[in-house]
Amino acid sequence: MNFEGFIRDIVENKWNVFGVEVYEQGKLSHAWGDTDTNLHEIYSATKGVLSCAVGIAWDEGRFDLTRSILYYLPEEKVLKLTSDQRAVFEKITIQRLLTMSVADFPFRAEGDSYIDFALQNGPQDPENCGFHYTNISAYLVGVALANALGRDVGSFIEERLFRPLGIDNFAYERCPEGYFYGASGLKLTVHELSRFGLLLYNRGVYDGQRIMSEEYVKTATSPQTMNREGGYGYFIWKYRDGFSINGKWGQKCYILPKEGIIVASLSHREEGWDDVLVSMEKNILGINE
Repeated sequence: MNFEGFIRDIVENKWNVFGVEVYEQGKLSHAWGDTDTNLHEIYSATKGVLSCAVGIAWDEGRFDLTRSILYYLPEEKVLKLTSDQRAVFEKITIQRLLTMSVADFPFRAEGDSYIDFALQNGPQDPENCGFHYTNISAYLVGVALANALGRDVGSFIEERLFRPLGIDNFAYERCPEGYFYGASGLKLTVHELSRFGLLLYNRGVYDGQRIMSEEYVKTATSPQTMNREGGYGYFIWKYRDGFSINGKWGQKCYILPKEGIIVASLSHREEGWDDVLVSMEKNILGINE
């Protein structure tokens, strides 16, 4: 592993990477930059954290992923739907939303009620199961989870994920109606993002404590919907023979169980990530393509 070469590329090319951590066989082996001081926006990597919360609720039998989203939405919202809208959403399960296999939603919700916006701008063909990436799918899963649990998802994540992972430095956003905004908006340090990589790498165990079932982790990190990146699980992307948690502009946590490697980094790269990825693969993973 040529970690120094990777960091040299970052510095010489001024790639605006805040910090990097590399773990080998579950142990921190290399670190550079701001990894444990400042919070950074992780954008859609928030979805990976929400997936872990879903897993805990599913493990406990509190959240049925095969049920329609309508089962878990506020009743007053569902009652406003037309019969045609209801017929469409009755076919949309939580699992479909987790795998981004619901077509036609806009990318993000708008207005004073994101729930109303999502329901009024829903899919035209509920049988269309192709990959369609949208923040609305993740947002609806967060709302559904809150109603399934009967409590705020943000506080649930704090109690059931952040506390056992030793995360006490964080910030997150809510929608206008007060729900945890599970599609984006979470802020963590690089080191804290790495802990979610370790949790998934260890198949739901962190520091000797089981937090999620191995069954859920296996399903969530395996391709459930195919796309050009190789597949998508439950808000988690396929990456080579492993998987990754991704956010726009370079929020990354690559988990490669077979190689025993985790690479986590936070950045602000609006112009793209490909050059950083090529350097990471060459220097950290030893891949030359």
